[in-house]
Amino acid sequence: MVLRVSLSGFIEPCLPMRAERPPSGPGWIHEIKHDGFRMVVRRDPAGVRLLTRRGNDWTNRFPLIAAAAGALKVRSCLLDGEAVACEQDGMPSFDRLRYRRADGAVFLFAFDLIELDGRDLRHEPLEVRKATLASLLRKAGPGLQFNDHLEHEDGDVVFRHACKMGLEGIVSKRLGSRYRSGRSPDWLKMKNPEAPAVKREAEEDWGNRRWR
Repeated sequence: MVLRVSLSGFIEPCLPMRAERPPSGPGWIHEIKHDGFRMVVRRDPAGVRLLTRRGNDWTNRFPLIAAAAGALKVRSCLLDGEAVACEQDGMPSFDRLRYRRADGAVFLFAFDLIELDGRDLRHEPLEVRKATLASLLRKAGPGLQFNDHLEHEDGDVVFRHACKMGLEGIVSKRLGSRYRSGRSPDWLKMKNPEAPAVKREAEEDWGNRRWR
């Protein structure tokens, strides 16, 4: 099946639902949730476009991602991921993104593949999309990195370790699930209450309520 998209190459991304605790048992994989900007990266014969969650074009802002996407040995592809800037210790820093102190070094943690060479992959099982993405990015430049996952670990264990490391949290995804735009019950997010991203969101929410 050939993917039919708008001329901008934009497809509304799949969004995780909040959950009180991670799912346990088989049937799920668990990914680290990085503190960055959600980004859909479109590569086709017309060039490369980096689109935000709301469809804004940020191609010129993150040249490292654009260059790596442009060098992929494919006719076309549509990647879903998180644009991230890291400190010297390797930890993601949202401030480096927000204040544009590292635009040239921002890379994409890619975690899903929506289309490849005209093939619509949204109806393929999650594990097929992930395996195809890993193969695609095996020789990619530094602007594109595969966001790996844990499959045989309990979600609670993965989440506790993510919190100890000071990461934003995890996203648990149901094996066999399709890619769907909008909120999906097949993707569940758990956030570390001590992470800078969570505290930042709480402060912004408080500020919005204050001035209503």
